[in-house]
Amino acid sequence: SLWMTHKTNLFSSISAWLQKFLLTGAVALKSVRNFSPFRFSTEPSDTLAVRGAPTLLNCSAHSESPAKIEWKKDGSFLSLASDDRRQVLAEGSLLISSVVHSKHNKPDEGVYQCVATIDNLGTIISRTARVNVAGIPRYLSQPEAASVRLGDSHMLNCEVNPDLVSFIRWEQNKELVELDQRVFTLPSGALVISNATEADAGLYRCVIDNAGPTKTSEEAEIQILPGIPRYLSQPEAASVQVGDSHMLNCEVNPDLVSFIRWEQNKEPVELDQRGRFEVLGGGSLRIFNLTEEDAGVYSCVADNTNGSIEAQTELTLKASPQFLKKPANIYAHEATDIIFECEVTGSPAPTIKWVKNGDAVIPSDYFKIIKEQNLQVLGLVKSDEGFYQCLAENDAGNVQAGAQLIILDQDVAIPSPPPTSLTHATTDRLMPGSRGGAGPTPSAPRDVVASLVSTRFIKLTWRLPAEPHGDDVTYSVYYSLEDNNRERIVNTSRPGEMQVTIQNLMPDTKYSFRVVAHNRNGPGESSVPLTVATQPEVQVPGPAPNLQAVVTSPSTVSLSWDMPLTGEIQNYKIYYMEKGMDSEQDLDVNTLSYTMTGLKKFTEYSFRVVAYNKHGPGVSTEDISVRTYSDVPSAPPQNMTVEVLNSKSIMVRWQPPPADAQNGEITGYKIRYRKGTRKSEAAEITSGSQLYQLIDGLQRGTEYMLRVSAITVNGTGPATDWTTAETFESDLDETTVPDVPSSLHVRPLVNSIVVSWTPPENQDIVVRGYTIGYGIGSPHAQTIKVDYKQRYYTIENLNPSSHYVITLKAFNNVGEGIPVYESAITRPQSVPDPLPMLPPVGVQASVLSHDTIKVTWADNSLPKNQKITDARYYTVRWKTNIPANTKFKVANTTTLTHTVTGLKPNTLYEFSVMVTKGRRTSTWSMTAHGTTFETIPSSAPKDVTVVSKEGQPRTIIVNWQPPSEANGKITGYIIYYSTDVNAEVHDWVIEPVVGNRLTHQIQDLTLDTTYYFKIQARNSKGMGPMSDAVQFRTPKGKPKTPNSNMSGTGDNHILVIVIIVSVGAFTIILVVVGAFLCTRRTTTQQKKKRAACKSANGSHKYKGNSKDLKPPDLWIHHERLELKPIDKSPEPNPVMTDTPIPRTSQDITPVDGSMDPMLQRRNSYRGHESEDSMSTLAGRRGMRPKMMMPFDAQPPQPVISAHPIHSLDNHHHHYHLGSLASPTRSYLHHQSSTRSIATPISHLDRAESTESVRNTPSADMHPPSGQPSCTTDLSETDISYHSSAAEEEPAFSTPTAHVRPTHPLKSFAVPAIPAHPMYDSAALPSTPLLSQTEQTLVEHHRPHSVKTASIGTLGRTRTPMPVIVPSAPDVSESSRLHEDAGSNYETDELTEEMAHLEGLMKDLNAITTA
Repeated sequence: SLWMTHKTNLFSSISAWLQKFLLTGAVALKSVRNFSPFRFSTEPSDTLAVRGAPTLLNCSAHSESPAKIEWKKDGSFLSLASDDRRQVLAEGSLLISSVVHSKHNKPDEGVYQCVATIDNLGTIISRTARVNVAGIPRYLSQPEAASVRLGDSHMLNCEVNPDLVSFIRWEQNKELVELDQRVFTLPSGALVISNATEADAGLYRCVIDNAGPTKTSEEAEIQILPGIPRYLSQPEAASVQVGDSHMLNCEVNPDLVSFIRWEQNKEPVELDQRGRFEVLGGGSLRIFNLTEEDAGVYSCVADNTNGSIEAQTELTLKASPQFLKKPANIYAHEATDIIFECEVTGSPAPTIKWVKNGDAVIPSDYFKIIKEQNLQVLGLVKSDEGFYQCLAENDAGNVQAGAQLIILDQDVAIPSPPPTSLTHATTDRLMPGSRGGAGPTPSAPRDVVASLVSTRFIKLTWRLPAEPHGDDVTYSVYYSLEDNNRERIVNTSRPGEMQVTIQNLMPDTKYSFRVVAHNRNGPGESSVPLTVATQPEVQVPGPAPNLQAVVTSPSTVSLSWDMPLTGEIQNYKIYYMEKGMDSEQDLDVNTLSYTMTGLKKFTEYSFRVVAYNKHGPGVSTEDISVRTYSDVPSAPPQNMTVEVLNSKSIMVRWQPPPADAQNGEITGYKIRYRKGTRKSEAAEITSGSQLYQLIDGLQRGTEYMLRVSAITVNGTGPATDWTTAETFESDLDETTVPDVPSSLHVRPLVNSIVVSWTPPENQDIVVRGYTIGYGIGSPHAQTIKVDYKQRYYTIENLNPSSHYVITLKAFNNVGEGIPVYESAITRPQSVPDPLPMLPPVGVQASVLSHDTIKVTWADNSLPKNQKITDARYYTVRWKTNIPANTKFKVANTTTLTHTVTGLKPNTLYEFSVMVTKGRRTSTWSMTAHGTTFETIPSSAPKDVTVVSKEGQPRTIIVNWQPPSEANGKITGYIIYYSTDVNAEVHDWVIEPVVGNRLTHQIQDLTLDTTYYFKIQARNSKGMGPMSDAVQFRTPKGKPKTPNSNMSGTGDNHILVIVIIVSVGAFTIILVVVGAFLCTRRTTTQQKKKRAACKSANGSHKYKGNSKDLKPPDLWIHHERLELKPIDKSPEPNPVMTDTPIPRTSQDITPVDGSMDPMLQRRNSYRGHESEDSMSTLAGRRGMRPKMMMPFDAQPPQPVISAHPIHSLDNHHHHYHLGSLASPTRSYLHHQSSTRSIATPISHLDRAESTESVRNTPSADMHPPSGQPSCTTDLSETDISYHSSAAEEEPAFSTPTAHVRPTHPLKSFAVPAIPAHPMYDSAALPSTPLLSQTEQTLVEHHRPHSVKTASIGTLGRTRTPMPVIVPSAPDVSESSRLHEDAGSNYETDELTEEMAHLEGLMKDLNAITTA
């Protein structure tokens, strides 16, 4: 016995020594430790304790060595050493011998947790368990006496403490109530008596037992009365634990409802489904062993002959957490990364918490929760060893699972295969350390440098170690935060690579890096640590604080926020999205608030705000969600139908309004109805979920009108249209089967037959539906039943080319009626034509205009003559590539051409064609391209701005952008400006600018004056619209002294006096010359030749006008006439300004060619007196003269400018304040023949005008001897002037003369001296005006042109306007004789006079210019 004892002790000592030796030897020999089994075999559960009674919380741990069991209450360890009421049993359970509980002292109630610890191994904690102490039994409500009708159901309430419900029992007449399907208790403790009988009468009381002293409620007497039909209770929403049982209460009086059925999510509930569903009493549904599939919306539907009612409730299930994947034990090396995986399911979704050795893991830079459940540990260190547990908790319970982490030394290989919990990157990192061998290892890598440093990554490079000791050298980079011993590791991807990029760093942070080389023998020496700091991150704005969204109306939301603290904010961007949509919308704002408008009513929106600075977008705010206010529905209910059920009732059915038109939650529906066309209405209102209503109590054989409208909390929406229905004269009969349907029609297809029919002719028998039978050769193979309202049906899945027999019978509750038969043969299967069509070829696009292109093509599948004889058609598609996402437009045609209209000007389009014949189509043809012609701009220049030039207050700079719809290349711009924004267009000053410039300076403006500016663009086709007027006020200048003002006024007066005297002298000379010319002898024969020339050239244009036309006799007024060029095609709208200085206008009237020669001599040219003076005009036009140059690209030429001088003493000379639409290019032709040239003219309207004509000297224009010299007829002459002679009786109408805008101005020059000393006429050489479209003149008319620019105080343009020339007054006979006597001037004298006049003109021009 002593030997056995000694032997046992010796064996135990040796075993302990061996165990200790093996444990220490394992460390010495670098062996791998085994995982230690350590888990809970029993965990505590929630407990309801009774005051004064004992309670037990179970807990036991399974491990190889004994574990120390401790308990926590409410997170703190219990000290049980001196506690005689609470003790830990041997296996670890906690026993409370007597529960203490009072109103102010509750030491035993709380959350308990079991903690197991093994020294030198680790600690684990159990799930939590709550201990509740049942309070003093008390009744919150007691059963009440009631009278119950026979067959009804009744519920006796007994509301007690929620924790004592399980201790309730019921007594009837102090006897225990036997519970069954008719009499049962609810989860709340209430007693339900369904389908009451006389035996249910008596005294009932509720008893609380087994929870301390027994306590009874007051007694309630139930009396049984005769029953009447009525509804009792409806199911209520509930949230129940998975695995429990639950009852959905639905009690309906059986006298009213013959059948109750249950639906789950609109699907019938199968009551015999594994015995888990049971209907009790009057219709309540009990569900046993609930699963997650049992959650949903339950409907209790009660049917009777008049319809059905439905009560709904939602059942939600709570499932305690369950592990789908538990954490696994992990081996790892230091500086590596690991992931503990933990996947949990439950309802509601559990929350995950990780603990290490019983302490909560706090997320940090190295401990991270990823995928909401897994734990990632970065840069392992030795202290990370231990037990890690995943704790999952929700309202239904909590669970836990743990795993152990063991850190191995670097030279110890991880057991293969590596655990699945290691990440792929971590597995790669362990490879260098997992290969060990004998031999030299590499020396330290050389020259480790940071070749690239950014805000969140650093790229390291190095050189090969001095002693690599092998070829396949790999590298590991260890890095950590400065002054932090937790390193992380990154390995190179392939041997020999000597660079690596470390990602996911923090900005503006210092890191320490070292590199270790590996060869097949293991890791070598480490490089010297390198410290590198990442760059600071660009300072972008933070989230805008205090974002608020306030709903102000059903369609508006007001947003407001505060300015972020970082960065200078440039603007904000609001992102918003409708709930349920996939894409956000955004808009830019520059303020700290904004009101969103145009939102959908009663719709939930989410908003967020992002601030922008010069570096870009900042951090977004969190989404804030609001719902716009509800409103009345904006649309009526849909699909309203009425069905007459019998002679006194009508069933109305409908569907809700469209979702986007409900504008809120539908709370009900209003059904209005009335008799026929009467105005008085009745109304019934239903709940929001009821989509039908039975209207009963109606009159027999009466027509009713019904309509339905939806109701929200805001009011009633629009109603449906009135629908008419007429009740039956008498109720339908269902004692016999229905008659035969009155007709049956079939329409066969390939794989189906469409069947249609009409009901029986006898409408007095009830029809419940129709039975359709069909089959090949027999109608009894297949049978289909349809509703009585249906009138057609399609039989599908039939065989092609088969003979089917169809039968149709009406049926009701009595049975089926007499059938009607029909047969049909399905169509044969058609074989599609596999050959595709050939695409059209030779597609060409011919441009017709700025918006029209004609597309032509050929079809190789047609005969050579391209004649279409079949039913084919062509599809033309076209698009433009600007913008790039433009969609194709298509058009169909049956010809080989198609004209596409409505295109954009000056745009490149591509066209392709496809042919279709029956079901065959071709591919698209090759594309053809065409660019539409240009047209005038259709929009004005945009972004017009006016600024003052610095240092020059009288100069402004106008800037603009090209028009958005230029419709061609912009060749020029015109700037209009005026001091009166309401002035006529022709009263504005204009400035031309070339097309490639978008800015222009205007100088010499008046100080402290408001100007208005407009801009007009021009391309090769003409002028576009003007921009809106832009206002600008010039700055104030320095005030002038009174002396300077008076001096300027005096100079102006002297200038006016000089001009008046000069014009008067000039006018006297003109009168003398005119008298000389008018008294020249003229033979009758020469007059006839002139009349013949007139007839040959112009009489065809002015029908019935045989007047002898005389030209104006003063060539000095050449700038008043207009002559069109013949050397260059006219350009539209050339831009020039004319001088606003008043110019004389010659009113010229034609002379009748049939008049007596003496009468012709009597008529003389008279001018008109000017209406305004120079001083008046100067006062109206307070601007300096400006030089206006045309912007046409032409070589510079010498400019000669002249101002016409007005005659102030001749009342026939006048001027008009209008101006030309644009400066014109003109010529003055001087006739060198023995008589003047007659020109085609138009009668001038009686209006004043200042038409300008620039005259140039003609070349030698001698006509052939003996032939009258005449100009060719100018059929499109724009302006023609009458002869200066006036008729005595001017009774003819005077048509108007219009000025067209033409090319830039041509200057006048000295007229040529006539070749013959004698004139055939008293008129001076005429100045014919060539039309804008005239291309040629007489060959000997070759005018020389010199370009000029006009100078004026205020340049203006104007539209063409009529010119009226009044008749000159009659001249006395003595005046004619005086003219004849003074007409014998020699040619030399006339030449001298003309030269003198020219010199005078130059002097006057110099004076006015100065």
